[in-house]
Amino acid sequence: MPAKALPRPCTSAGAHVQCRRGAPAARPWSVGVAGGAMKGGAGGRLVAAAAGERSDAVQAAAVAGGKHHVNGSAVAGMDKVVTSTVGKSTNILWHDCPIGQPERQKLLNQKGCVVWITGLSGSGKSTLACALSRELYSRGHLSYILDGDNLRHGLNRDLSFEAKDRAENIRRVGEVAKLFADAGLICIASLISPYRSDRSGCRSLLQNSSFIEVFLNVPLEVCEARDPKGLYKLARAGKIKGFTGIDDPYEPPSDCEIVIHCKAGDCATPKSMADKVVSYLEENGFLQD
Repeated sequence: MPAKALPRPCTSAGAHVQCRRGAPAARPWSVGVAGGAMKGGAGGRLVAAAAGERSDAVQAAAVAGGKHHVNGSAVAGMDKVVTSTVGKSTNILWHDCPIGQPERQKLLNQKGCVVWITGLSGSGKSTLACALSRELYSRGHLSYILDGDNLRHGLNRDLSFEAKDRAENIRRVGEVAKLFADAGLICIASLISPYRSDRSGCRSLLQNSSFIEVFLNVPLEVCEARDPKGLYKLARAGKIKGFTGIDDPYEPPSDCEIVIHCKAGDCATPKSMADKVVSYLEENGFLQD
């Protein structure tokens, strides 16, 4: 199981940061081998995913000649193996290898997590993500940035900005971020992600304190004055529909780990903001010496 880092109160200096005090309860997990845990065996163990995700349907594998077949492949040393249906994927089996997150974290000397930066367009999410990645790199820690616009050049290029596609966009990014965290990296996700339910769905994918939500609380008028891509101007002219903050809502986090405030004429530097996030990571055990 992934190592757990218990959240502690954030004590960073300055009045621009607030830290979340609690963490959601651990999620229930279902057993993936019928009749008890699997014993012995080389190459790893078979487990099911979180309850509610891989429990749509379960099919027992047939037994033949002392070996048990999973989708036509004989597997020795198992009493009974089950396959699952997840969404439109049928007869699938989760395989867990002996080198897992704890081993990868030990190798990297850090704990995998997701730093999810959310805020309006123009609030400085990508700027903070790059500054944070640079600061972590200077301290010898490995991170990777999942930038919303960058991902729409490839992984999510088939998605529009309609509500349904926006939800799918965030779901995909959440799943990718989960994999990076499992690999032991500090994954920095930088997306508007305007809806609380979508962000909560991403949080639920990870262990208790491994999802760190950072809210760039920048007023709309400040973001619109910056307008680095000229999108607010286009939205005001009616040339872009469903633009967050103009004719589509942004739902601020109600219980995030870190809030960084910015007002007109009173915004912290990118390095200062990055240092505050790094302080949270240090205080909560994600960065190891």
